Amino acid sequence: MRTDLYQGHDYYLMDEWLTEEHKLIRETARAWVKKEVSPIIEEAAEKCKFPEHLLKGLGEIGAFGPYIPTEYGGAGLDQISYGLIMQELERCDSGLRSTASVQSSLVMYPIYKYGSEEQRKKYLPKLATGEWMGCFGLTEPDFGSNPGGMITNFKDMGDHYLLNGAKMWISNAPFAQVAVVWAKNEQGRVHGLIVERGMEGFTTPTMHGKWSLRASDTGELIFDNVKVPKENLLPGKSGLGAPLGCLDSARYGIAWGAIGAALDCYDVALRYSKERIQFGKPIGAFQLQQKKLAEMITEITKAQLLTYRLGQLRNDGRATSAQISMAKRNNLAMAKQIISDARQVLGAMGITGEYPVMRHMMNLESVITYEGTHDIHLLITGMDITGFDAFK
Repeated sequence: MRTDLYQGHDYYLMDEWLTEEHKLIRETARAWVKKEVSPIIEEAAEKCKFPEHLLKGLGEIGAFGPYIPTEYGGAGLDQISYGLIMQELERCDSGLRSTASVQSSLVMYPIYKYGSEEQRKKYLPKLATGEWMGCFGLTEPDFGSNPGGMITNFKDMGDHYLLNGAKMWISNAPFAQVAVVWAKNEQGRVHGLIVERGMEGFTTPTMHGKWSLRASDTGELIFDNVKVPKENLLPGKSGLGAPLGCLDSARYGIAWGAIGAALDCYDVALRYSKERIQFGKPIGAFQLQQKKLAEMITEITKAQLLTYRLGQLRNDGRATSAQISMAKRNNLAMAKQIISDARQVLGAMGITGEYPVMRHMMNLESVITYEGTHDIHLLITGMDITGFDAFK
């Protein structure tokens, strides 16, 4: 069982910009991760199973809907607090952060933002504590980067809606009590519906064979003539912009989370470089190893500055979708490179479960793809700066 020795790295003294509340929130999340998750995360990844007993603890540290107002069970925190929590969770494992960010940004956020007051009061308090877990149904077997092509649909049957279709690559699906599902009505307009476990015709088969995000449960959502009560339709917003607004929140959390994964691997590599002796001295004393480590902390620092500023813009309600895309794409590319360099610093030990580097490396192969691939985010930035839509 690996001891979690992580301490954090702040080369540009950015902690001076944080409030005391921010620091307390981060330290609370870090202490919980070190005590409850780090000792078991390698075993969970090997078993390819999310440790469901952690859900209550995630709720207690405010990882579920931290920015949701307190009247609905959230912590009423700002966007930087949300980012710091996601960073601490992904510093341990991307699957852990995925579980929390799906719950927060893809389930609680749309219910709060687009839901009725009755829906908010019914679902949000239980989702905030982890008593209920949720998932987000957008991606389909034939439609990933093009969600507008979805074929999942619902028909108005008078006293209820009849939902048919399927969703794929859905985090939390195997154990979720509720699913926020995006489907087209008879006119082809996209709407969100809240589907509850137990509704006849609704199943959530687990997906197997993953080599990435192994400590996160992934499944499908199958809808076979599911009768959905009309009061379960999200009334506040329709059209593809509704689920894409949720993805903005999720991508923002991922931008912070990727820094956490990078920091963990940098921390391990730096410590190893001071302890591993070759040719009569620590390998950290050699020029090529120092080059790797210096470049790693430089790229982490740049990502920290980018993401902190994005958090300020989110707090002010001024962050654009394109700005969020830039941070998600940049920070994932940064983290993947740092993890690769850390693996080289550790040599053969880098591929073992004694260190977290290879697990992070496999995880980020998923994170760089979901919530918009690297290439899709490049095109979003390209469209924003040129005005030309390369998607059509």
